[in-house]
Amino acid sequence: MRGLYAITDASLLPADALYEQCEIALQQGLGLLQYRDKQATTEQRLERASQLQTLCQHYNTALVINDDLTLAQQLGCGVHLGKGDSAIKQARAQLGAEAIVGASCYNSIDAAAQAIAAGASYVAFGRFFNSSTKPLASPANLAVLNEAKQQFAVPIVAIGGITPDNGGQLLNAGADMLAVIAGLWQTDELAAQCQRYLALFETADDGTR
Repeated sequence: MRGLYAITDASLLPADALYEQCEIALQQGLGLLQYRDKQATTEQRLERASQLQTLCQHYNTALVINDDLTLAQQLGCGVHLGKGDSAIKQARAQLGAEAIVGASCYNSIDAAAQAIAAGASYVAFGRFFNSSTKPLASPANLAVLNEAKQQFAVPIVAIGGITPDNGGQLLNAGADMLAVIAGLWQTDELAAQCQRYLALFETADDGTR
């Protein structure tokens, strides 16, 4: 797993724009798409996630569900979970060996090690910069990415206030994926904004990482 990791947000991406905007992003070449919606009903979440899964399959991109193992199991897709290696173990047991199971590790190498031992496919650290989506989230530092890259074989995800202007330093520090919410959905030129993020990976792959 490497590349741009788009995460939906109901306040920035209402239902009437969800599929159109996600398809535009998928067309640019996302590495992952996460469906995150704390506002919708269970039925709405199932319907929306099902349609997003169809879109993701068309563009050969994996879909991950935020913090809802039941929904992920219903659809046969991946899940992203917060604290707790017991939840990671349960997700791995229920979703199977091939499923993507992501874990939020904030600024903790120990939490990442525990998540990986429990079966996490990737570990996510952040927030690295001021975030309009999660303004109260605890800050993380670049050193945690470098340490994680040295210690772990799974992909490293960075999240939190990432823009095309600051994302390169996260890749240079060890991140494999940049997870973005507001930086994508608050722009009026989504396709061009995706390309700005994707250009960071091309620069890193050219040897500046």
